[in-house]
Amino acid sequence: MLQHPDRGVEPGAAAGAGDRLGMQERQVGDEGMNKQELIGTVAEATGMTKNDATKAVEAVFDSITAQLKNGDEVRLVGFGTFSVTKRKASTGRNPRTGEPMQIEASSQPKFKPGKGLKDAVN
Repeated sequence: MLQHPDRGVEPGAAAGAGDRLGMQERQVGDEGMNKQELIGTVAEATGMTKNDATKAVEAVFDSITAQLKNGDEVRLVGFGTFSVTKRKASTGRNPRTGEPMQIEASSQPKFKPGKGLKDAVN
C-alpha cells in the first residue's frame, strides 16, 4: 500500500517501487517532485540524515553532469541513459520581427528511458 505521512493509506494503491521509497502515487495534473522532496524521500528510504541525503543526491547529479561535460554517456541499466547530442547551427526567424537570425551550434543533454522505467510507469 502507498502511504502518505499526513493522509494515511491511499485507497486502491498497489505496492511497488513507490511504496518501498515511502512515496505516494501522483494523480495526473499533480505537481512533480522537486529536489528538496527527492532529498527527503532518499533520507526517509535509506535512514540517512537529510544532510547526508543532500550530499548523496548532489553527488549523483554532479557525477552525471561531469560525464556529460566530457561527452560520455551515463547508462543506468533498467532506468535509462543520459547522453549529449550535438545540434548544428541553423537559421531561424525572430518571432517579433520575422527577420532571419543565426542560431549557434550547441550541445543538448538527452535522456532515453530504459525498459524498467518504461514498464514502471505503464
